[in-house]
Amino acid sequence: MKGRVLIVAGSDSGGGAGIQADLKTVTALGGYAATAITALTAQNTQGVFGIIGVEPAFIAQQMRVVLEDLGADCIKTGMLHNAAVIEAVVEVLDHTAAGIRVVVDPVMYTKGGDGLLDPAARDTLIQRLLPRAALMTPNVREAEALSGLTIQTPDDLATAGRQLLELGPAAVLVKGGHLAGETVTDWLVWRGGEEVFTAPRLASRNTHGSGCTLASAIAVGLAQGLMLNAAVRRALAYVREAIRTAPGLGQGRGPLNHGHTVRPWG
Repeated sequence: MKGRVLIVAGSDSGGGAGIQADLKTVTALGGYAATAITALTAQNTQGVFGIIGVEPAFIAQQMRVVLEDLGADCIKTGMLHNAAVIEAVVEVLDHTAAGIRVVVDPVMYTKGGDGLLDPAARDTLIQRLLPRAALMTPNVREAEALSGLTIQTPDDLATAGRQLLELGPAAVLVKGGHLAGETVTDWLVWRGGEEVFTAPRLASRNTHGSGCTLASAIAVGLAQGLMLNAAVRRALAYVREAIRTAPGLGQGRGPLNHGHTVRPWG
């Protein structure tokens, strides 16, 4: 088992997104996942029905005790629902996790549109966390909210990625799955280069947690020593197969098949 990833994110009681998706993904790709849980959510494939936040000091304590004992090769952040939580996480990054790369999934909305970030925390996210990111992975709606741009075409993904790069992250992957069309385009921008990834769209409602899953798949790739574009390429392939082979659970947006890399018993 190679590649230690500390995941700082919220729990999804339905098991399709958040901490649950992150743990499955890192494990399925051969890494070791530890967690600092930021919030409990009551949710399923149809939406989010309740959220209980964890005290920021306890989130920071979870991070510190893991880092001081188990260590981490990469840190992945997901749902950080208010400014106090973001500040607590940044403090640990600065004082206990110096030199460890951070993948920031700026979780602002669920797949169904439910808000997961206090609007007042947007500036804190931009000013405090994004400059510490080795990579951020916004979807179209999040990229629009953070860049102030309107994204309607694949070329707009690139423009938004370049704009977001000015906020301080070392690289930005703008995910284009929410755009219309038969082809899905994701645009990776970093200081000194760009790469575009395209694939035929899969006709599936089973995409719940795909963003969390992708970010964690990239994080474990980086933890295992892959170059950024190679980690992104492997992660996209992993997510695509997880969607293609999804079990079809629930009445709404179903979860992925995170375990498709795992050989069954017997």
